Amino acid sequence: MDNAGYVALTRQTGLMSELRTVAQNVANANTVGYRREAVVFSEYVKEAGAESLSMATAGAHFVDTTQGALQSTGGTFDLAIEGDGYFRIETGEGERLTRAGAFSLNEQRELVTPEGYRVLSTDGAPIAIPAGATDVAIAGDGTISSGEQVLATVGVATANPVGLRREGDNLFRATNGTEPATGYKVAQGFLEQSNVNTVTEIARLIEVQRAYELGQGLMEREHDRMTSMIQTLGRSI
Repeated sequence: MDNAGYVALTRQTGLMSELRTVAQNVANANTVGYRREAVVFSEYVKEAGAESLSMATAGAHFVDTTQGALQSTGGTFDLAIEGDGYFRIETGEGERLTRAGAFSLNEQRELVTPEGYRVLSTDGAPIAIPAGATDVAIAGDGTISSGEQVLATVGVATANPVGLRREGDNLFRATNGTEPATGYKVAQGFLEQSNVNTVTEIARLIEVQRAYELGQGLMEREHDRMTSMIQTLGRSI
């Protein structure tokens, strides 16, 4: 494959990555707590004799931390974060983060996600609500109380968006570690909606798809050119 082929191939690979990312955003436009992703392109320039060779690649993904709209549900354990931060979640693979606060109680009366992962407190312990607890209230700082009794405080952490890696069940893994969040507010009886702008994402989806189709056409024409040249050389020998 010549230089033109390599350049076109790297472009197509990057566009395919962005196509998958944008399609994922559109598919999760109504997912509670979902945060859109974007592809970050970078350029590699290499000296190739008298000429330089430039190739682009989709080397990273960026998580959009824009606040999603809050929807009132009235649910006792429906929580949303206003400001920067993520709920701390315990999984079999270690601690994970999420903005999706549709929590409930399991059979042990522990606060869990819809998938059954336990929500962690500020000290990293599971949060249990006693059977006799009534009128459970959750304050803006995440403190859970029943009457005059303080039960626990919901753990909220921050992480560098560059180091966030999306996993299944609307969870993130913080590759660069986490820190306790500050300046946030926990809203009881609310859920944060997806921050995906459907119109913008669909427009981008169409744009990327057209760019991919143009690149595919270029590669096909380049293949036809090379095939024709080889056939011509073969007949002249």
